[in-house]
Amino acid sequence: MKDTSSTPSRILVVRGGAIGDFVLTLPVFAALRAAHPQAGIGVLGLRECGELVVAGGLADEARSLEGREWAGFFVEKGDCDEGVREWLARFDLVISFLHDPEGVFEANVCGVSGARFVAGCHRPADGTGEAAAIVLLRAVEFLGVSIACTVPNLRLSPTEPNELKRDVLAVHPGSGSAAKNWPEKNWAKFLSDWLEQTDTELLIIGGEAEAERVTRLSARLPRARHRVLLRAPLVDVARALSGCRAFVGHDSGITHLAAAVGLPGVVLWAATDAVVWRPPSEAMELLQQPIAPDAVLRAVTIFFK
Repeated sequence: MKDTSSTPSRILVVRGGAIGDFVLTLPVFAALRAAHPQAGIGVLGLRECGELVVAGGLADEARSLEGREWAGFFVEKGDCDEGVREWLARFDLVISFLHDPEGVFEANVCGVSGARFVAGCHRPADGTGEAAAIVLLRAVEFLGVSIACTVPNLRLSPTEPNELKRDVLAVHPGSGSAAKNWPEKNWAKFLSDWLEQTDTELLIIGGEAEAERVTRLSARLPRARHRVLLRAPLVDVARALSGCRAFVGHDSGITHLAAAVGLPGVVLWAATDAVVWRPPSEAMELLQQPIAPDAVLRAVTIFFK
C-alpha cells in the first residue's frame, strides 16, 4: 500500500459527463495545479475533453474512458486490462467524479493502484442554490487544497496568434437538447439582422446534434461575412473562440467553453436551474426564453462598442 499521507506526486482526475460538465470541473484542475505544481496530473474522461485540458496546461496526460479496455473496471471484481492496471499503479491520488453508487469502479481502481481514492459529486443537484463548480470543488477542499477561483478558466492561443481579437461574433445555435434551443426562425432573423446592421463577421459553430440546423442557417447568409466550424475537434473550437469578440448560445457545453476562454456574451436560457448550471462568468448575460430577436440584437451590440 502506498503512503498516501505525503504530498502526491501523480494525481488522476476521472470525469465523465458531457462537455459542459467537464468545463465546470476546470477549477478542480486549476486548484490541484496550484497546490501541487510538481505533481503530474492525468485526466481520464471523454477523449476531446482530455485533449482540451492538456492543451490548456491544466493536465499533463489524458486517456479516454470510452475505450474497451476500461470495461472491466465497471464490473464487480472485473477482469481489468493489464496495460490499464500498470498505468493506474503510477498514481498515488485518484479523484473521481463518476457515478459509482455501488463503489465498483472505486474498488477496482484501488485494487490495482493502491492510491488514495476521493469520490466527488458526479452531478450537482438542481434546487440546491449552489453553483455546480463550487459543489465539484468540495472534492479537493476535503484534501486541504485551497480554492483561489471557482470560475472555469482556460487559456489557449487563438487560431491566428498574431492577430488581436477580431470583430467576430461566435454563435452556437444548438445544444444537446431541443428543449433548450431558441427557435430556428429566431436565429435566422437575428443572424440576418446582425450582418445587416454591423460590419462584423460571424463564426457559426455546430456539432453533430445541430449540423442540419447550422447548414440551413448558413445557406441564408452571405458567404463573405461568415464561416462555419462544423464537427470540429474541441481544441480547435476553443482556439477559434479565443479569437472572437463575443458569443451567443444556449445552455450548452460550447457556451461553457466560450465563457472559459474569456468571451463575453449572451446565453439564451430555457428551463434549467440557472443558479446551478449557468456559466459562472460575470461576462455572460442570461436572457430568459422566450425572447425576441431584436432584444438579443440589442444585448449583443454592447460588446462591439
